[in-house]
Amino acid sequence: MLLLAVDTATPAVTVALHDGDSVVAEAGQVDARRHGELLLPTVDRVLAEAGLKLDAVTGIVVGVGPGPYTGLRVGLATAETFGLVLGVPVHGLCTLDGLAYAAGIAGPFAVATDARRKEVYWARYADARTRVGEPAVDRPADIAEQLAGLPVVGSGALLYPEAFPDARGPEHQSAGALASLAAEKLAAGDAGGFLAPLPLYLRRPDAQVPKNYKVVTPK
Repeated sequence: MLLLAVDTATPAVTVALHDGDSVVAEAGQVDARRHGELLLPTVDRVLAEAGLKLDAVTGIVVGVGPGPYTGLRVGLATAETFGLVLGVPVHGLCTLDGLAYAAGIAGPFAVATDARRKEVYWARYADARTRVGEPAVDRPADIAEQLAGLPVVGSGALLYPEAFPDARGPEHQSAGALASLAAEKLAAGDAGGFLAPLPLYLRRPDAQVPKNYKVVTPK
């Protein structure tokens, strides 16, 4: 097994290789505006560090969000392209699940990432491997009471300490954690634990066609 994991659903452009036992190589950079520019060079860097070629990969793991429109699509489009070219499966995982796995908290907690517009993408967890319910997007103040007394992991928690007083790291997504979670699922035969490699947006994109759009083409 050699999994190539990528995630661009958050400001972190993160890539990792996992051989089924451990992370072989990992690299990433936090830059919310350069997902498309950074992703492929990061893949090249990780493969070079491991001394491997892309054709050695037996499966792709990709974070499906939730996340902003543009950045999220970069990772998904790249993952699907690799899967088609190599003829290997593409396994989708919720980005928040990767952060939860990396946090390694034993008891109940939550994960929150920055959704912009003064909102967070969030989900509740029973433990590091078990999400309770579906991800959502809300204003921090609107969910503070629901999450009162729980540790909250991620950049969204760290941005709004008044709503999440027990905010904790990791702040950013790690493709290594995402790959490790996927490797566990594959080893356990949990194929149903993966998502389709489709974007999880939770809300409309920021860019929209103007309401009073004027048609200028001839009739």
